[in-house]
Amino acid sequence: MRRFAQAIAEPESIPEGLPRELAEALAAAPDRYNIGKGSPASVVARDGDGVLHVAEMIWGLVPRWSKTPSTTYTTVTARLDRAPASRIFAKAWSERPCVVPLSGYYKLDRSRRPPWPLFVQRRDGLALLAAGLWEHWEDGDGLQLDSFTVLTAPNRAIPKPLTPDGPVFLSAAQAMDWLSGAITTPAGLHVPSPALEACPVGRAFRDLKRDDYTLLEPVDPDLETTSPPPEDGDGDGWDDDS
Repeated sequence: MRRFAQAIAEPESIPEGLPRELAEALAAAPDRYNIGKGSPASVVARDGDGVLHVAEMIWGLVPRWSKTPSTTYTTVTARLDRAPASRIFAKAWSERPCVVPLSGYYKLDRSRRPPWPLFVQRRDGLALLAAGLWEHWEDGDGLQLDSFTVLTAPNRAIPKPLTPDGPVFLSAAQAMDWLSGAITTPAGLHVPSPALEACPVGRAFRDLKRDDYTLLEPVDPDLETTSPPPEDGDGDGWDDDS
């Protein structure tokens, strides 16, 4: 997963089971249709007092030991089974779980030539709740940054012909358990995914400067031109198709 959308129209779009105040905060957050590496997004996490809230964080986790507020590592996603022992993610795994609500995400259908993007979303139209980790970074001069990563694993619910690998999606009850610290092992997050569907969309989302609802409009790939897609705006490696 290298791009996703976060456009929550109303609190009722959030699966029932998350506190109402969180659903309302997510519905009030800015609509974003093209979130990529280094972009801000709304994330559900606990603050320093342990209170759940919706915070704006940057996508692409920066470990606290980094000397700069950026990293050369690919940290927009983290493999579920590796994260607890990872030098980059272990601290966040043990202390800072988060949930990333998604309207859906873009994934390449590599059975086509050229590969074509599909937008993956819940079949019932509700928001997806992805398990993630977040980290707080700061330097001696007072510069601070909160950032996050999305956990990924095999997911049989991803429609064919897409590869069966993607974000770890949770029910609202599972999301609350994850946020509370009740889930401490990768096995605890190997849970059934909600039913998903995928629809072909245009290639314009690969330009990170584009951010509007038209990116989600369905297209027929066979009727589209074969001109090359725009250059990636973030250089984060579309060959990694999780």
